Amino acid sequence: MSGYGGGRPNGNYGGGGYGRDRGDRGDRNGGGGYGGGRGGYHNNNSNGYSNGGGYNSNGFSNGGYGGGYGGGGGDRMSALGSGLQKQEWDLSALPKFEKDFYKEHEDVTNRSAEDVAAFRAKSQMTVAGRDIPKPVETFDEAGFPRYVMDEVKAQGFPNPTSIQSQGWPMALSGRDVVGIAETGSGKTLSYCLPAIVHINAQPLLAPGDGPIVLVLAPTRELAVQIQQEITKFGRSSRIRNTCVYGGVPKGPQIRDLSRGVEVCIATPGRLIDMLEAGKTNLRRVTYLVLDEADRMLDMGFEPQIRKIIEQIRPDRQTLMWSATWPKEVRAMAADFLEDFIQVNIGSMDLAANHRITQIVEVCTEMEKRDKMIKHLEKVMDNKENKILIFVGTKRVADEITRFLRQDGWPALSIHGDKQQNERDWVLDQFKAGKSPIMVATDVASRGIG
Repeated sequence: MSGYGGGRPNGNYGGGGYGRDRGDRGDRNGGGGYGGGRGGYHNNNSNGYSNGGGYNSNGFSNGGYGGGYGGGGGDRMSALGSGLQKQEWDLSALPKFEKDFYKEHEDVTNRSAEDVAAFRAKSQMTVAGRDIPKPVETFDEAGFPRYVMDEVKAQGFPNPTSIQSQGWPMALSGRDVVGIAETGSGKTLSYCLPAIVHINAQPLLAPGDGPIVLVLAPTRELAVQIQQEITKFGRSSRIRNTCVYGGVPKGPQIRDLSRGVEVCIATPGRLIDMLEAGKTNLRRVTYLVLDEADRMLDMGFEPQIRKIIEQIRPDRQTLMWSATWPKEVRAMAADFLEDFIQVNIGSMDLAANHRITQIVEVCTEMEKRDKMIKHLEKVMDNKENKILIFVGTKRVADEITRFLRQDGWPALSIHGDKQQNERDWVLDQFKAGKSPIMVATDVASRGIG
C-alpha cells in the first residue's frame, strides 16, 4: 500500500465536504497538458505512469449527438479526445490497492445450492462466470460496514432489490461485473455502496490526485441522479464528489476537481475536456463504473470511452451496467473487463422494461394529433397521472408543446437547445405534477426519477 501516504483516519473515514449538482454535456475545448507526478506518486514514470505530453486539441465545439440531439457533429465527436495519449502501464511499478472486501454472512454460507437456485428463479435472476458469490436476501447479509448500513436503514428500504441481492456480493468481492437490469431496478445502489467501501479502504487523496471512483453516464440528468445517491449514502464517510458535464460553466467543476474529490460522476465529453486541459487525471482511479452502457453506445460515445479508459490503470475494478445486452455491449465488456461475472434480471434478451405495457397504434400523419388528444383525455381523467411524450427532434417537441398549450393542456418541453436552468425547471415542474405533460427528445429519456 506504499506510495499513497497514510491511511484514512477515524476508522478509515475521509475528509472534506460534498460536491454540488451541476450541468450536462456540452462545449468541447482543447488545450492544456498534464504536469508531472502528483502527491504520493512523486513521478509518473517511476511508478509506471507515462507523462501525458503536450496536448494540442483545440477547436472542439458543441457537436450534436444525432437524433434528438440535433444531428451533425460527427467529425467533432470523433476528434474528441485526440489530444489524449495512450498510457503505457507497468503493473509491477504501480502502488497496490485493496478491492476484495466481501465476507460472506453465516446465513448465506449455510444456504443450500437448492435454496440459492430457488431464490434466483423467484427473482428472475440468471448468472454467468466462475466462482460467483451467492446472493444475499437482507441488508445485514450484505456485510456492509456500519457507516453504510446506518445510511441504508435510514432510508427505510425493506429488502435489497434483485439486482442488489446479487450485485453487492459481486462488487464487494473485487471482481469485474456486468449487470443487466431494466431502468428503475435499483442498480445505482448496486455499485454506489460498494464504491463507498472501496474508497474508505484506500489511502487519502494527496494534493493533485484525481478521483478514486469514476462513474461514466450518458446524460446530465442521469449523472446528477447518481450524484444525489452517492452524496446521500456517502455522507457519514464524508466522501467528496463532483458531477462533471457540459452545457454549464466549467469553473465550479474545475474548482471541485482541484480541491480533490473521491468520486467523479461524468459524461464522457466534458471529462475529456478536463483531461485534455490538465484539470484532473485518472491515475488514482481503481473503481470504474460504466452506467447505461448501451445508451452511451447509442449516443456514439464508444471512441471517447476508450480514450478515457486508456488513462486508467488496467488492474482497476470495472463494473458495467446496462438495460440491454446487444452484441455491441458484449464487445465492450470483452474489451474492458477481465474475467467478469454477470448477473441478469429478467430475460437474457432484455430489450425493454417488462413493467411497462407497450401499445402500438398504426395511423397516418394526419391522424396523429387527434389520437394523441384522445389518449390525453383518457389518461388525464386521473389528476394524479403524468404523461411523457417522446419525439424525434427539438423542432417537433416545440411544435407539439405549442399545439397542446393552445388547446389548454399544461405541457412543457425539454430538449438539448434549452438552457440548463430551464431544463432543470421543466423537470422539477413535471416531477412535482405542476406541469403533468412533458414533451421531450431523447435528452430526457434516462435519469428521470
